[in-house]
Amino acid sequence: MRRASRTSALLAAATAVTLFLGGCTPAGTPGPGVSTSASSQPPPTAPAAESTAPATVAVPPATPAPSSSDPAAAGLATFTFPDGRLSFTRPADWKAEVFEASASPYVGTATIYDASDKQLVSIYYGQIADGVSGPVTRTVFESVPVPGLQGRSTPEAHVSFYVDWDDDDATYHLQLTAGAPATGPRDAVKGIILLGDRVLTAEVLFDDQQFPDDKAARAWFAGSQGQALKAILASFTFR
Repeated sequence: MRRASRTSALLAAATAVTLFLGGCTPAGTPGPGVSTSASSQPPPTAPAAESTAPATVAVPPATPAPSSSDPAAAGLATFTFPDGRLSFTRPADWKAEVFEASASPYVGTATIYDASDKQLVSIYYGQIADGVSGPVTRTVFESVPVPGLQGRSTPEAHVSFYVDWDDDDATYHLQLTAGAPATGPRDAVKGIILLGDRVLTAEVLFDDQQFPDDKAARAWFAGSQGQALKAILASFTFR
């Protein structure tokens, strides 16, 4: 009798649990026949803090607009000499002024100014050329061919950045050179490019911008102005 009573009690308990679970749907909604009185409802739960606060989205910092004084910010403009044969490009907000000294034989010069009206590049183009040279000790930082003048001159035109030492005086140059200049004791570079019956020289004006040392010169050359000036010298074409 005791065993039967214990079995009946277990069956009764299981039935009660089944009836309780059957009174709710899977989502926790009371099923049919289940009371919804306040006493059978769980106490209201306060909404989670994050549900009442607006979501925070990480926004990357805005990229600052390029400055108009940055040569890379402006587009490029092409300048062609009056004879229609020699051209180069420059930042669009820089300007080039040309002076035609003679039509026959042709002699013309151009000066490039930046957006602040500072003279930066001097160009000579004509049928008359002259130059002087003397012994110096040179360090070459970079020298690269000018694509648009390849095959038009011998030696081929390069854009060269280097320093010449004359005793204790250092002079930095960024200019066109006939071939690649070499490091060591040398003669000063004339920078005359022969283009058929024409000659070309082009150099950056460092009159008020010499450098305290080679490290400072390299840093300037790697910056926006140095690279913009290199790009101008490398952009020459001749037809």
